[in-house]
Amino acid sequence: MRPVHPTPADRVTAARLVLALAVAVLALVAVAGHDARPVLCLLAAVALPLDAVDGHVARRTGTVTARGAHFDAETDALLVLALSTYVATSLGWWVLAVGAARYALLLAQAVCPPLRGPLRPAYWRKVVAALQGVALLAAATGFLPRVGALAVVAVALALLVVSFGTEVVERLTGAGAGPTILDGLAVALVWAAPALPTVTRVPVEALVLVALVLVLPGRVGRALAVTVGAVGGLLLVLKVLDLGFRAVLDRDFRPVADWTYLPSAVGVLSDSVGGLAARAAAVGAVVAAVTAVVLVPLATVRTCALARRHPLPATRAVLGLAAVALVTAPLGAGGLSSASARLAVAEVRTARADLHDRGVFAAQIARDPFGSVPGDHLLQGLRGKDVLLVFVESYGRSAVQDSSYAPGIRAVLAAGSRRLGAAGYRSRSGFLTSPTFGAGSWLAHASVQSGLWVSGQRRYEQLLATRRLTLSTAFDRAGWRTLLDVPADTEDWPAGEHFYGVDQLHDSRDVGYRGPRFGYAPVPDQYTLDWFARHELTPGDRRPVMAEIDLVSSHHPWAPLPRLVPWDRVGDGSVFHGMPQQGESAAEVLADTRRVRSAYGRSVEYTLRTVVSFLARSGGDLVVVMLGDHQPHHYVSGAHPGYDVPVTLIAKDPAVVRRAAGWGWEPGLLPSRQAPVWRMDAFRDRFLAAFAEPTRRR
Repeated sequence: MRPVHPTPADRVTAARLVLALAVAVLALVAVAGHDARPVLCLLAAVALPLDAVDGHVARRTGTVTARGAHFDAETDALLVLALSTYVATSLGWWVLAVGAARYALLLAQAVCPPLRGPLRPAYWRKVVAALQGVALLAAATGFLPRVGALAVVAVALALLVVSFGTEVVERLTGAGAGPTILDGLAVALVWAAPALPTVTRVPVEALVLVALVLVLPGRVGRALAVTVGAVGGLLLVLKVLDLGFRAVLDRDFRPVADWTYLPSAVGVLSDSVGGLAARAAAVGAVVAAVTAVVLVPLATVRTCALARRHPLPATRAVLGLAAVALVTAPLGAGGLSSASARLAVAEVRTARADLHDRGVFAAQIARDPFGSVPGDHLLQGLRGKDVLLVFVESYGRSAVQDSSYAPGIRAVLAAGSRRLGAAGYRSRSGFLTSPTFGAGSWLAHASVQSGLWVSGQRRYEQLLATRRLTLSTAFDRAGWRTLLDVPADTEDWPAGEHFYGVDQLHDSRDVGYRGPRFGYAPVPDQYTLDWFARHELTPGDRRPVMAEIDLVSSHHPWAPLPRLVPWDRVGDGSVFHGMPQQGESAAEVLADTRRVRSAYGRSVEYTLRTVVSFLARSGGDLVVVMLGDHQPHHYVSGAHPGYDVPVTLIAKDPAVVRRAAGWGWEPGLLPSRQAPVWRMDAFRDRFLAAFAEPTRRR
């Protein structure tokens, strides 16, 4: 056997192999916890462009060989595997699918003879292969934000799946059948994507596109197909986001304002179903979105190319479908659909409105009738009293009206009114309209505190960057010790502390809780109130306290649920051990609509009983504003429940309740259908106005 001498191109590939091995070693070191990002990225940045050099050298020296091509391909595969291993340490182990794809194909070839043999040469497949390394390197550098890195790698993976998938389909079905099947899938996607959510109508966008491609020059037609496909992919993602936002927040997704919701949504999902499941869902959603953005343009280009190859059948199809749509439209069984075109126009208008709203909201923040009022003129009517602003999670109008669980909650409120009356309290109730639905409690909290309509995350973040007077800062200015008690928080929140201007924030980490978690809630509501009373409401020589307390036992998924225990047994929370195992699990509850509604009702009953019991045993001169933050999700509250939430003023001093007489609120904890309704942003100013003057002795 004659010795095989390395060609000049082989020497270049060998240099790349050394670099790839070094990158692989550094990736394994990173897995072990010792990161060497700068060196790894530098080596990879040198190795990737050398992939183009060895091919060029082989062609210039006339030494192109099958052995050299195989050597080059395996070196590429090793480098991509090494980079995917490194990136997986930060983005998740799903990224390994990029590096493992080549080896998965080799394994499939070993067990399935039709798949054997080298990949057929195709320019777009070479581009996709080159993009894998570039995308992984971009993610590895750390220069991209996490969401951007996820998107880049997910796009690369989606293209890789299409590349390998096309080859596999063609080999399994035969050289003729493969393209036919792919053509059919492409046409189906081009039909379905613009027509969703109703696919029984003919999408006018698809008909117009094919008609234009048939009459335009080839290059112009291809550019139009790519452009329309890219827009169609984005619109498909927006349609899915709209469906999700309508189901959870009872409104459409707003492209400019709502992207910042996504990390918060992952955090809430993590608290409800666990971190691993939440991350898996988030990665799955990103991959699905990126796949849609990639596949729709590819399908559009393929469909248009098919129409140009067969112009007469394509023309007949366009005219025939248009005729069928016009005939069936009066019958209500079909017709033309322009859903995507209308969505595109609506999204542009929404984006323009959101961009304009930044200036509008800035002007509203600056106009503050109480912003310059001196502290000694604020809240004189509450001097010496402890004031609690108590939010009850997901406590909406549906909790007290027009639902299967309302009778139980109404009974708890009626009993609570009698018990508090016997303990010397007076109470008045009404409704507030929340700016949010189903989630986004922080928007309701900010609206009540700031006197502004905080209807979205963009407004919320804009507000937090200002020094707008809140109820907390007003009480602080007037001499109260101000607090936030947020038992759902597990991380520092410096932006919130700065904006609300409180003296201290208590979260789940610093209240000494030693009991179990109950679903979303790290701390049960009874423990939250007991700890707060023991540490902040002790009798003695102290400043009066004003606190916002966010109760979360009635947060989705409403299971498992704690039980009330004797207050003298609450202690460090150890008494709650064993309770989560004795009740229904979140999975059991969420699997059945009737069970989830019942679980929601029981969770609200628990929190309301807890608040009533807490107040009945309290000996202080308390003033409490108890209110909901938003309605529960549609599958609990119903189809059109509105945005209203109950609100109640509770106080022992009759003078406090008399000051609120002008509000028109009704006696007791339970508001009727006729109770007044304000928007949440009206509460701050009415509250500050009602308690501005000193209490008159009578």
